[in-house]
Amino acid sequence: MPHLTIDYSAHLAETFDPSALVKELHPLVVEESGTSGVCKTLVRPVATYVGDGPGGETAYVHVEIGLMPGRPEGRKAHLSESVLALLAKHLPTDDGAEEQAAVSVEVRDLAGSYRLSPSAR
Repeated sequence: MPHLTIDYSAHLAETFDPSALVKELHPLVVEESGTSGVCKTLVRPVATYVGDGPGGETAYVHVEIGLMPGRPEGRKAHLSESVLALLAKHLPTDDGAEEQAAVSVEVRDLAGSYRLSPSAR
């Protein structure tokens, strides 16, 4: 715990370095969530579409952070804002790019059925 999933538009592969993001994201999540756990992260390049405009695939990044229950909503919202700011540093700006990436973050509680084996501490 925490569990992080980063889905990003596959066509960002040449301009987005998920490894560099993860290197900064892990300590940020640990510090701001107050966890003593180790981050486990899944990174997936995917086909992404936003709306139904003509142009096909749209640049999009979504980060989901799963935490053990009990943190106040304000703390989770602050973590979301911090992750959005970090994403802005790692994504290409619209200088010379066709479009700016849409980004979103969700911090959620893990379900009561959550289990981890073996424990990674």
